[in-house]
Amino acid sequence: MAEDEKSGEPVKEKSELQIMKELVDELYNFRDCYFETHSVEEAGRKQSDVAQEIQKTLKKVEEKEDHFKHKAEFLLQKGRCLNVAPDFSPVAEEFLSRAVKLEPGLVEGWNTLGEQYWKKGDLMGAKNCFTGALQQSKNKVSLRNLSMVLRQSPAADSDAHGKQVLKSVDMARQAVQLDVTDGTSWYILGNAYVSLFFTCGQNPQLSQQALSAYAQSEKVDRTASSYPELHFNRATLFQYEEMFGSALGGYSRAAALDPGWEEPPEREKQLLVYLVKVTELIQNKGKVKARRLRTMLSNLSTSAMGPCSSPQFQSQTGRVGSLEPRTLSSLTHGHNVGMAALGKVVFSLASEGRMAFTFGMVDSEESCIVVMVYNTADSWGVLIGDTVVIPEPQVKRNSITHKDESFDFRSIRVDTPLLLIVNGKKQNAQSQSAASVSYKPQSE
Repeated sequence: MAEDEKSGEPVKEKSELQIMKELVDELYNFRDCYFETHSVEEAGRKQSDVAQEIQKTLKKVEEKEDHFKHKAEFLLQKGRCLNVAPDFSPVAEEFLSRAVKLEPGLVEGWNTLGEQYWKKGDLMGAKNCFTGALQQSKNKVSLRNLSMVLRQSPAADSDAHGKQVLKSVDMARQAVQLDVTDGTSWYILGNAYVSLFFTCGQNPQLSQQALSAYAQSEKVDRTASSYPELHFNRATLFQYEEMFGSALGGYSRAAALDPGWEEPPEREKQLLVYLVKVTELIQNKGKVKARRLRTMLSNLSTSAMGPCSSPQFQSQTGRVGSLEPRTLSSLTHGHNVGMAALGKVVFSLASEGRMAFTFGMVDSEESCIVVMVYNTADSWGVLIGDTVVIPEPQVKRNSITHKDESFDFRSIRVDTPLLLIVNGKKQNAQSQSAASVSYKPQSE
């Protein structure tokens, strides 16, 4: 070894490979921090700019190929360089496969090869690579990649899928614990919580944990706020939580950051159309003619309260006792304990995308309010003229301004149709969809 040191060969070799690694690191930095040196208006150029940088870096790396072509580190850096592109590269797969054969302990080689398998659509191959990397060394990249693969992998049934999602949250948590300053790990933890939220019955605590993880991602890593997928995934959650202004802002930001991605502007447009429809239908009471409306309301009586009028009625909060029917104008914002909203259906909108089943109801004073019902089976709905009772309604005022559009209306949120009394009757179990909602965070 002393002779080698005198000749200076290993030292030179190491420094040249180190320079190569730094070149490829700079390439990743160019891609990931693009909006630190470019305006959002230039977002449409990002893909071609990154492709140009890949070619420049590849040329520099290949200048050393004759000297290092049998070195695992060289093969790794060439594979990493090609992996910057969004699509699968057979050449990258070949170089990375050779790198890990030459040096099985090369954790970065296994992780990058796993990403190539993933891009190829080979989830099992990707999972094996990330698991293999973890056997060499516990590291954040393998953990968070496994978290994503687990959520994408097919499962035998909804129970098995639920367990996979729980395991994926644990993997993402471990990745964050290894480096709390890594914005990507926080972002992937946010995605894991979103999946868990939609898979395991929409627990509000999980929604908050997802939003906190996304916020932490942006706090610790300034590049995270330029991830279009972060804005899109968070907007999906905002929309489900009826934070419509924030949802529209998120879809709009995602669209600006990735102009080639069609889904964000489509979702933004869909939500705007929904809000326009809802506000118009509230204002004109579902276009029901005045005479018909009076006829409908003439047979609206407290007898339609059904089980809610019984002293033994147990509400969702656990309160036992009959409920007092109230007019819509007398309901306060928030949870109206011990009260019930009673009215006639004047319009309905079927669920679309992430939307709830939506209907409008008018009370004895001819006030109209919109009701958003979640977790409904496809076959469930209400008809114009139906009498609906909403026990202990959760009332909200929506004031939304987005670009040049403004919306202002009151709404009632109902988390399951099982809470409603329709024409004096409770709804059967078939009216509710399974708790599992098919939702896959974007970028995964």
